[in-house]
Amino acid sequence: MKHITRNKKNFSLFHVLCSPPAPRLWRAGMFHDKGFTIIELMVVITILVILLAMSVASVVLLVKNPPVNNASEEVINALKLAQNRTLSSEGNSQYGVYFNTTADPHQYTIFKGSSYASRTSSFDQTYPLSNTIEFYAINLGGGNEVVFNRITGTTQNPGDISLRLKDDHSQTKTIYIDAFGNSSFNNSSAASDSARVKDSRHVDFTYSRVINTATENIILTFNGSTTVTIPMSSYLNNGQFEWTGTTSVAGSNQTITIHTLRLNNSDTQFSVFRDMRFNNKTLTIQLSADNTGTLAEYTANGSATDHHSIYVGNFTWQ
Repeated sequence: MKHITRNKKNFSLFHVLCSPPAPRLWRAGMFHDKGFTIIELMVVITILVILLAMSVASVVLLVKNPPVNNASEEVINALKLAQNRTLSSEGNSQYGVYFNTTADPHQYTIFKGSSYASRTSSFDQTYPLSNTIEFYAINLGGGNEVVFNRITGTTQNPGDISLRLKDDHSQTKTIYIDAFGNSSFNNSSAASDSARVKDSRHVDFTYSRVINTATENIILTFNGSTTVTIPMSSYLNNGQFEWTGTTSVAGSNQTITIHTLRLNNSDTQFSVFRDMRFNNKTLTIQLSADNTGTLAEYTANGSATDHHSIYVGNFTWQ
């Protein structure tokens, strides 16, 4: 009996170890977290396709944009170089940049002179654009050049220049140049000039009468009594008049700079610099052969200025 009982126990243990597991009961959603449904797979695939398409478009833009961006930055560098050369009076001259849209490919030139037409061509530095890029819009007051003024670095040619890819006109870049000579990708020139505080230390004006530079003098009268006579013929440089001088008036030094931005071509443009921090006497400026009145008049503190010559026009504080 003991033997039989032991066999039953062994048999039972054998069957427990060797028998297949009992069938499991199924219930709804029991294995739902084991994989994806067809709808979920379709959603994931759709998202991946959209992301791939966006990535391809971004790569295409990255391939196309750098040439336009790089060319635009090089043009800005040329404008800044011309302005810096003017401010440093390199070669006692003005400098500018000319944009040539008739050349193939289009090109731009840093030149020495008051205009591209009257430049010293031996100093030209010409840079062609890539064959894939062109200047498609130039708005510089009707011309194709930007020329910077000496001493101030300002320009009479504010506006904008736009570049684009020849085979994709949607890829563009615009450079803005304001009246102060600043060039950038931001249209700061759109701001109104009426709110700006103007300083009579720097005045520009045109003069319509032809000046005989061989015989005429510029006459400065300080404080109503101290007179300085400046022969124009003695201060001509590269076809322009340039003079800076300091005069002692009642024990106080007065320093004035007068130069022309163009001279008898076809009119004359004068620029007068009188820093009111270092000048404290009244001042009048005249031309010896002009009997109609003064070119410019300053009060002692420089807060107001005027003129009376009938040949003076476009009188502008900078």
